[in-house]
Amino acid sequence: MDNSHILTNAIVVTPSWSGLGTVVVDDGVIVDVLRNRRFRAGTDLGGAWLTPGCLDIHSDYLEKELRPRPSAEFSAQSAFHFLDQRAAASGLTFLATAISFSDNRDNPHRSFENALERAQFLGRLGRQAMIRHVVHARTDPNTPALLSWLDAMAELEGLGLVVYNESIPGQRQFRFEDLVKKRAESKGIPQEQARALLEQAVAERGQHNFRDAIRERLSTKAILGSHDDTTEAHVEEAFACGATLSEMPTTLAAARRAKALGMWVCMGAPNLVRGGSHCGNLACSEALEAQAVDMLCSDYHLPSMLAAVVKLLQQDVAPSRCFELVSLNPARMLGLADRLGSIEPGKEADLIAFSAVADYARVERLWVAGKEQFRLAPLAA
Repeated sequence: MDNSHILTNAIVVTPSWSGLGTVVVDDGVIVDVLRNRRFRAGTDLGGAWLTPGCLDIHSDYLEKELRPRPSAEFSAQSAFHFLDQRAAASGLTFLATAISFSDNRDNPHRSFENALERAQFLGRLGRQAMIRHVVHARTDPNTPALLSWLDAMAELEGLGLVVYNESIPGQRQFRFEDLVKKRAESKGIPQEQARALLEQAVAERGQHNFRDAIRERLSTKAILGSHDDTTEAHVEEAFACGATLSEMPTTLAAARRAKALGMWVCMGAPNLVRGGSHCGNLACSEALEAQAVDMLCSDYHLPSMLAAVVKLLQQDVAPSRCFELVSLNPARMLGLADRLGSIEPGKEADLIAFSAVADYARVERLWVAGKEQFRLAPLAA
């Protein structure tokens, strides 16, 4: 069968060891992992790394395929096709695509109607994709308009995560005065006028908090999380409203509080690869050193998942720990660790073979449930 293989002569990474070995796959399931064994029969991987595929719980990349320029838009079908291919080529076997459910007045392309249509489309096409796809719904708990869309969201196929994404200006990732300058520049208005508009938005949105309503309707459908927690109070509010995930906390205090409450903490892999946050918030390396990170996500750059692994390997971090961050812990958080996230007998064969090249990973092959979905052509001599 095309989903049964003997994958040999590879550096195999399991939760308990890594080294030269062979992985045997039968009908899409891992049936044996043989340490220090090499077979003449089967597929010789030439000493490449053989690891579980990355499970990415938060990706904003779809937006880049839909609208690579503010005034240039492409079809959803085209965008999803190339998102799927790019994810596979980056070593991802599972991707949670972030879709913003909000009535963003400053962005005419972001509306509840638009979000629902994209999420439904992703759910349908996901059945025909190279890798596994789910919807990561970023919900705005500060707008009453959200309430009339919760029933439709509960019916979405492939709804995997629902995250509280607060829209009160200046409270989280971006500081208020920075937003004033940005709004003034983008609107071509004086800073005093921009400040007044933002203060009005703070007053209006601060009146509403629909986290409980979101929890009541969607907690049985998906994992709940919170985005850009900045203070301990942000984390505690999210936890009280059912969140088990704090993604991209902007301060170490928030990350530590999430860990103390037993929540999962996710940081962006690009933050680690680039050496810090692109907007001046908590550095992933600092959070890792403080043991306040459980997993990495691609955030806005798909190749950074494996590039982060390459960087950690170069720092002598154990391979098993690297793939705990990008594979096993995401699977645990999603409740999928009985099937996915590691190379162990009985689990589905979502695997990648790659080589580390300088500061990135060159993915050579990728399998989902044992079916080869991606193969890189050999490089010219």
